[in-house]
Amino acid sequence: MPVTADCHLHSSFSGDSDTPMEEMILSGISRGLKTMCFTEHHDIDFPDSPEESGNIFLLNTDSYLYDLARLKEKYQDRIRLLFGVELGLQSEILRKIAVYAKSYEFDFIIGSSHICHGKDPYYPAFYEGRSEEEAYREYFSSILENVKKFSNFDVYGHLDYVVRYGPNRDHNYSYEKYQDVFDEILNTLLENGKGIELNTRGIENGMKEFHPCTDILKRYRQLGGEIITIGSDAHDTAHIAEYFPLAAEILESCGFRYYTVFQHRTPEFIRL
Repeated sequence: MPVTADCHLHSSFSGDSDTPMEEMILSGISRGLKTMCFTEHHDIDFPDSPEESGNIFLLNTDSYLYDLARLKEKYQDRIRLLFGVELGLQSEILRKIAVYAKSYEFDFIIGSSHICHGKDPYYPAFYEGRSEEEAYREYFSSILENVKKFSNFDVYGHLDYVVRYGPNRDHNYSYEKYQDVFDEILNTLLENGKGIELNTRGIENGMKEFHPCTDILKRYRQLGGEIITIGSDAHDTAHIAEYFPLAAEILESCGFRYYTVFQHRTPEFIRL
């Protein structure tokens, strides 16, 4: 069966998108989606970038929710729209993050790591003065710190996000090279009843595989993991539900029979 739910989407309420939410919705409908979950960025204490100062990833959640509610009513007969957030996790500020996560009745929370110990892996400075492997390992270790200290999320997003921006991207990268830390991350997620996402955006950025790589997906399934959402991470209409047929094939090859959609923070399992 085709995948009909895109559970990782950004509109102009996210600091790195200019696309109005209604345009995203109309595009999703035209592509045959039955469910769209918007997961606008909210990264507390995001550091200034080399290009500009100020945190562009602080979400005006009230305005976002107001617009979503309006559009949810307008398109209720054509598509299910869900209220999500991509919550940037940093172990140093988890108290602030915890307060925010409890402040709204989200359908779905993606926990993700865009910042590693105060540094942004998007920029070359994160990799300077050390090997690529050292930089990647610090990033993965920071995820482990997060999942050991914080659990108010539903899935962890793009687990190997850092390789999207590394000097050699995923050319020298493999699950096996970092198996010790990945296995501890996956086991911690499973102990806490949390899932992961398959994020299809990596291929758009020139990578060989989705996030996370197929071997991590296989390992998660081997360990008993069943909660897995599928998201395009689209920031514009062109990439909504992109590569979803391939994503379904990969999940089936890893042993999954269902993918997951969250509503009211409760998982719904849909057959692949």
